Amino acid sequence: MRTKLTVIATELDLSIASYLRKFSTAEKRRERTRRRMYQISELAESVGLSRATLLYYEKLGLLKGKRQANGYRVYSDADRQRLRLMQQLQSGGLSLQECQACLDGKLDRDMLGQRLDRLEQEIAEKTRSRDLLAALLGQSSLKDWHEELERVAPDLHRAWLVSQGFSSAEAGLVALVSKDMNAHDAYIAGFMEVFSDLDYWGPGMAEATRRALELVPFVPETILEIGCGPGMATMSLAEATTARILATDTAEVALDKLRARIAARGLNDRIEEQNVDMAAIPVPERPWDVIWSKGSAYILGVEKALADWRALLRPGGVFVFSDMVWRTDKPDDEVRAFWASEYPAMATPTTRAAQARRAGYRVLGHFDMGREAMDTYYRPLAARLEALATDLAGSRVLDDLRREIAVHEAGRGQFGYEMFVLERG
Repeated sequence: MRTKLTVIATELDLSIASYLRKFSTAEKRRERTRRRMYQISELAESVGLSRATLLYYEKLGLLKGKRQANGYRVYSDADRQRLRLMQQLQSGGLSLQECQACLDGKLDRDMLGQRLDRLEQEIAEKTRSRDLLAALLGQSSLKDWHEELERVAPDLHRAWLVSQGFSSAEAGLVALVSKDMNAHDAYIAGFMEVFSDLDYWGPGMAEATRRALELVPFVPETILEIGCGPGMATMSLAEATTARILATDTAEVALDKLRARIAARGLNDRIEEQNVDMAAIPVPERPWDVIWSKGSAYILGVEKALADWRALLRPGGVFVFSDMVWRTDKPDDEVRAFWASEYPAMATPTTRAAQARRAGYRVLGHFDMGREAMDTYYRPLAARLEALATDLAGSRVLDDLRREIAVHEAGRGQFGYEMFVLERG
């Protein structure tokens, strides 16, 4: 009776014998392959190349066939494997000349390093192209693209957005606020949820309004307010003057709050509100005495606003606007990076004044609206964000506004709001 050990040994001997037979068969097959000779058409078919390509390789010395007595060329399996290796090298971007150098044992590592660098650059460019196409198709965010285009070609950026179906006002909001045409509606909905409960939609205070009015060299009879928001400046203008005021904006939630304020103070006979695109304000029969734009000219672009809105003013009329400006030539890196993406056209007060002069205005004065005007905006905004933190969790609106508040705190004294009072020449 056989023992278990004997059975195992027998089975092992059979397995080894079977393996040796298979190995021997495989070796014989490989040997036949090594000895096989290919005619040029057979070789071309086996490697997926054309006969003409192989003849060209032979002319370059990359392939060397043996001519038989009948005049036909034949090639060995070594030639076939050489061609396969060449194909692998070419797939890595090597030229035929470089392939030959590698096959001849002359591997140029510097050349390969340079080729790798170029390939990585090409991959990066292709990746950017792929990402942009995906974003344009709505498969990912366009934020980086909008920011870059706004920085290098703002006028073309806005014009392109208008060609995509956005109004001029919405184009400005896409360019500077949502920064993603695909997600614009959702972003603005979240944005309005934050601001709908706030009185100030930008830095400001009644004292700054009164101070600017003191620089106006006449008593205004008519005032056009562009970008009135919920109407805090509108109320200050009504209290400080007897002028007839047309307050305009495109946010209905803001206009609703203004309407309530007008009704509560019984000012319907002096203040009219309209939903009007700031880029399409009609020229009135009687030009305005004063145009007032608190923190909204940047949406259109300050230089464009200076040029376009000048036609709405009477000669000697006054344009008053406020804008975020630099207070230093050397802001912290974090502060500079933030405003480079959020407001790339931000300038110093001196630059803004020079732009106004070139646009045909006389600068009557400009002043820093001060820390209090900034806090009047940012403190209620911070409290509102905390109240909505759960509802807006994970949204870019929440992240963007929190970042702005953090930069405001970190960059005190490096930037701020400036009020400009200009007379049309």
